[in-house]
Order: sequence, then C-alpha cells, then structure tokens
Amino acid sequence: MTDKQEILSHLKKVLEELFEIDPADVSEDANLYEDLDIDSIDAVDLIVHLKEYTGRKIQPAEFKDARTVGDVVNAVQDLMDNEPEPEQ
Repeated sequence: MTDKQEILSHLKKVLEELFEIDPADVSEDANLYEDLDIDSIDAVDLIVHLKEYTGRKIQPAEFKDARTVGDVVNAVQDLMDNEPEPEQ
C-alpha cells in the first residue's frame, strides 16, 4: 500500500518531468487546469504515466472529476487500495 504523501511526492516529480512544473507550485489545493496549466492532452499523458506507476488499468471515468492535485492523489490512493494486485 502506498500512502498519500508518497503519491503526492511522485506526482510532483512527474509534473516536473513531463510538464516542467515547479514542484513548489504543486500542493494538494493546486487546480490542475487553472494553477498548473494542465490541458486535456496533458491530463491524458498524466493518466498514462499513473497507469505505469500503479501497474493497474485506469478508466478515464476514475479521473473525470479530478480538478486538484489532491483529487488525483485521492483517486490514485483509492485505485491502489481497491484494485487487486496485478497478476505476475
């Protein structure tokens, strides 16, 4: 199980690497679209990366209501807590 702080830390790193967003600007309250300038194509890239991070299949519907970094962290946490471990 991964805790929310670990997910947030990973998300900060991903946002910096993929979109050149300063990690200092990434807080749980930061709005993905307004504060971090994430657009719909960036959001798809982020979901693809989160799929690799979690090792789980992600349905777009699981992230359709995500507006803030905290929403993404919670969605990833729920996904990791509720989905069965992938088979080896």
